[in-house]
Amino acid sequence: MPARPLMALAAMIAFVLAALPARAELQIDIGQGNVEPLPIAITDFVGGTEQDSKVGADISSVITNNLERSGLFRPLPKASFIEKISDINVQPRFGDWRVISGQALVTGQTRLESDGRLRVEFRLWDVLGEQQMTGLQFFTTPDNWRRVAHLISDAIYKRLTGEEGYFDTRIVYVSETGPKNARVKRLAIMDQDGHNPRMLTNGNDLVLTPRFSPNSQEITYLAYRNARPRVYVLDIETGQQEVVGEFPGMTFAPRFSPDGQKIIMSLQRGGNSDIYTMDLRSRQVTRLTNTAAIDTAPSYSPDGRQVTFESDRGGSQQVYVMDANGSNQRRISFGQGSYATPVWSPRGDLIAFTKISGGRFVIGVMRPDGTGERILTEGYHNEGPTWAPNGRLLMFFRETRGAQGGPGLWSVDVTGYNERPVPATTMASDPAWSPRIQ
Repeated sequence: MPARPLMALAAMIAFVLAALPARAELQIDIGQGNVEPLPIAITDFVGGTEQDSKVGADISSVITNNLERSGLFRPLPKASFIEKISDINVQPRFGDWRVISGQALVTGQTRLESDGRLRVEFRLWDVLGEQQMTGLQFFTTPDNWRRVAHLISDAIYKRLTGEEGYFDTRIVYVSETGPKNARVKRLAIMDQDGHNPRMLTNGNDLVLTPRFSPNSQEITYLAYRNARPRVYVLDIETGQQEVVGEFPGMTFAPRFSPDGQKIIMSLQRGGNSDIYTMDLRSRQVTRLTNTAAIDTAPSYSPDGRQVTFESDRGGSQQVYVMDANGSNQRRISFGQGSYATPVWSPRGDLIAFTKISGGRFVIGVMRPDGTGERILTEGYHNEGPTWAPNGRLLMFFRETRGAQGGPGLWSVDVTGYNERPVPATTMASDPAWSPRIQ
């Protein structure tokens, strides 16, 4: 399988074009629950030729879509623009942008160099403070223009919010096609905005629960071949995959440890389902739980010191936390209903979960000690939360009712606002969000 072109920017150069104070006047306060989106003007990037201008307009469109979907920005309609930007090195007429209520302004230019490389520059301006906030320049291959747009989006997001962006990331998921009684399930991958979808498996085997490694180059997943479950590690750039083991009775595919050296999983042996780790170098398997119950769905804390998992040892499915060596096991969920699929936030401050209570399927979060439980969204059948690498958003899948119903991907802000469908070319379930691409 050929390497994915968006993984590497050929001869990329990025540098700050303006030295400004660490804190500019214009910032978004995202500590509050309901954020008023920041009005931002994003102009089409100018170009010296018709082709340059087309690429510039495409880049501007991707940036606009990224920032608008975040829920933190309100891109202004281009029809309202008074000034036409023709040279990004000339200071804008800030009064023209204030008239249309703009608080931030993005300008840029694209040019195809004589050596075949695409050169992209952008500037972020504080309209109220009348100063440039930041700027970057990239040299890359022309087919990487979309990734450049994601990188620029990340730079704008970070400068205005103070947090890392999440636009230069990917989603691996289970693509589902066909009728309900004969679904074909294949592993698929796409950019976080739904573009550049690509199938990773051929559909001959039933595939479940794909998960990214910390370096985003590999995924681990469970596949049933001849009714036997196998755990695979797949390099998504080269297409090379490795069987790490056959584990009859597995209920959930493994996740990587934060350092990428181990996988953690649940295995059913002797009638019990317990949590195990496997060292990927030595293939040594270590048992962490040993109860006459179902212990499953393990997920490491970002520092690798703790593990959250679900267990019915108390009579119903609940969320538990233990130290990474299996000690100090304790229950942290005590609300009404059954809790499942806990996933630790990349920030370490929250654990996301699925809960079923009174026929309601909800996605929620709680602190690692079980306090501060909040419901973010509910629906007919919500399941499988996964975190954006900055810990700001969650993605999950939701089933629709009826004979023609099926799963689709959705995202929601950690505050519970800005719930949106995520575009995919097929029905989609069990998403996993990659780390930021290196």
